[in-house]
Amino acid sequence: MDTILVELKHEKALQLLQDLEAMEIISISLNTPETVQSLSSRFKGILSQNDAEDLNKHISQMREEWNGF
Repeated sequence: MDTILVELKHEKALQLLQDLEAMEIISISLNTPETVQSLSSRFKGILSQNDAEDLNKHISQMREEWNGF
């Protein structure tokens, strides 16, 4: 199943979620924002140095082309 992050905007929302969990519709995992991994740390090191340089060159070229219009 899919996992999503939900921000509760009202104090009664937690009770609604707990009711859904009691009906075995959802499962609740309480995570604090500190335990959620940022995208930058999640993808850090995924590209080789050469690939990263090529990607930066390509992005710069696209920006130059876009600014030329």
